[in-house]
Amino acid sequence: MLRLKSSPRRFLAFLALTLGIGALLFGAVADAETIAADLAPVDVVEVSGLIDPINVDSIETAIERSATNGAQALILQVNTKGSVVPRARMARLIEKIASAEIPIAIWVGPSGSKLLGLPAQMLAAADVTAMAPGSKIGRTGLPLNVDGVEIDFGAATDVLIDGTLGFKEARSLGALKLTTDDEGVPVLRNMLYALDGQNFNGTVLDTVVESTDDDGQIVRDAAPVRFFKTGLWARLFHTVASPASAYLLFVIGVSLLIFEFFTAGIGVAGLVGAACAALSAYGLGALPLRGWSLILMLFAFFGFAVDVQVGVPRFWTRVSLVLFAVSSWYLFRPVDGLTMRPSWITLSVGIIGVALTFIVGMPSMVRTRFATPTIGREWMVGMTGQAVNEVNPEGVVLVSDARWRARTNRATPITAGSTVRVVAIDGVTLEVEPEEGGARDYRERRDK
Repeated sequence: MLRLKSSPRRFLAFLALTLGIGALLFGAVADAETIAADLAPVDVVEVSGLIDPINVDSIETAIERSATNGAQALILQVNTKGSVVPRARMARLIEKIASAEIPIAIWVGPSGSKLLGLPAQMLAAADVTAMAPGSKIGRTGLPLNVDGVEIDFGAATDVLIDGTLGFKEARSLGALKLTTDDEGVPVLRNMLYALDGQNFNGTVLDTVVESTDDDGQIVRDAAPVRFFKTGLWARLFHTVASPASAYLLFVIGVSLLIFEFFTAGIGVAGLVGAACAALSAYGLGALPLRGWSLILMLFAFFGFAVDVQVGVPRFWTRVSLVLFAVSSWYLFRPVDGLTMRPSWITLSVGIIGVALTFIVGMPSMVRTRFATPTIGREWMVGMTGQAVNEVNPEGVVLVSDARWRARTNRATPITAGSTVRVVAIDGVTLEVEPEEGGARDYRERRDK
């Protein structure tokens, strides 16, 4: 009985002790979090994809914003393989990073990220630079001429001009500006830890709060982080300024516009096609193009349209497929050693999609739109109808209550509303002539 009475007492004593220790630990953590929340925040801006005018404006806006909104530092989280802005524009951006009134840190992360091409020279202007394990930097090209900034990466300068370095190599050759002994900066929180204690023009960054619990364990918490993103429209235009997006949008847009043209109306396809073409125009304008290749691609679409109007893929379809494939391959020219050509998957989707569209889809659509089950029947020759619009030399006529694409077999145009006579059929196109003076049937015309 004594044991039964004493067990609950021991249990209650153990429970109280456990709760007390937990409260102390929670209090230590809570105190650390409270103190960390009082620290000045750190701003973070993600920079991904090609460095285009949208990304440049985003970085410059972030620098100006962080200098006036109470932030103690700005972190640029970068993952890019190159730049499509002129070298002079990139030099002005690097100069702005170097002369910023707030510490600028560049983190190449998370793992697998890259900072290649001219944008890699931003590392020379930033106050703190770090990389995640598995990330790469390099292919900087020749140093830009930037006022007040020396593009120098120590012993790694010559290597980075044409080659790439991982974290360990970049760290050992002095390409990074990070004094911590950490084996890389795998996540953003570690970047905040790495910033703590960094000296910026006599001001020491305070981004971490440390406290010790009752067991002697160190409890660390970082300063609050504020993430900033570009606006919706800016992100949209940045997306379409990639080679793959601009190429596919252009192909889809022009194909839909041709489709809408041959349906003799304005519908959803035309609106979507116009929107895709407009977006692709921005993307193509921001990317380095070969002008002759773009003209070749437009000529290929013109060739497709020539055969679409007769409803049968013929000579121009074959020629246009070759021209389209060649222009797709050479559409984008490289910049500073950076290949802009879309991937094989993107090119395959574009070329195969266009082939199926103009060999199978478009002809079937035209036959459905302008043909009837009587197509190719000899008895249609000699029938009369009415010109829906002017046939000069092509237009649309109404024969047996069905609309047909037609062309005149004479040099004289046929006005809208005039009576016409069918004298021959070419695919789904009727050859017509004015009723006045026209042959009575095709046999009479052939004999003459």
